[in-house]
Amino acid sequence: MVICFLIHTVCPVSALSAGESRILYARVFGPETGDGDFTPEQRRLMQKEKLHVVARQVRCAVALSREASGGLCVEAVLGEEAAALGEADSGVFSLGDAELFPDRTVVLWLGVQSLAFTLVCRSHENLLLAEGALRNIARHCLEELRLLGPGAEVLLKSDRVDGLLHRLLPHGQLLFLNHRFAFALDKEIASYVSK
Repeated sequence: MVICFLIHTVCPVSALSAGESRILYARVFGPETGDGDFTPEQRRLMQKEKLHVVARQVRCAVALSREASGGLCVEAVLGEEAAALGEADSGVFSLGDAELFPDRTVVLWLGVQSLAFTLVCRSHENLLLAEGALRNIARHCLEELRLLGPGAEVLLKSDRVDGLLHRLLPHGQLLFLNHRFAFALDKEIASYVSK
C-alpha cells in the first residue's frame, strides 16, 4: 500500500532559503496511526513535519543525483512535458523502522526540473509496480495538468490531482495495468481533465 504521495519543489524558490523544499501537494492514504495521547492538531502537525522530512530527504537525493550526472537544477520550462519526463532523475531509498512511520518504508522519487513527485510505500510493495505508477502519475500531471507550464499553480489544481490519484491509486492501492486497461484509464483521465 502507498502511504503518501507528494509533489514538492527540489530547487530553490525565491520565498525559501536554498536548503528548503516547499510541499505543493500532499495526499496521505490509510487510517491515522495510533497517536492516542495527542490532540488532532498535534497529530496534524506531526504528520506535516514527517512529510517535510521526506521532502527534504528527496531534495537532497535529487541534488546528489544531478550533481553526480553533471546536471543542474534549472527553472527554465521545456516546451514538451513528455521530454521533461524523459530527462527526469529518479531514485529510491529506505526509511528504517519507526524513523518517520511505524513500519519500515520505501521512498520512490522522480525529479522533473524544479519539481519532485514522491511515493512513500510499505517495504513489501512491488517496487517496479510502484515506479510505474509514479511515472504514470507524473506523466498525467505534466501532460494533462501542465504543471510545468507558465503560470502553473499546483495548489490551484489540487482537486485535479485528487481525481488522478483516485483513478491511478485508488485508496493507496497500486494497480496492475494491462495495455487495454491502461488505454481505457488514459481515456477516462483525459475526459475528466478536459472538463
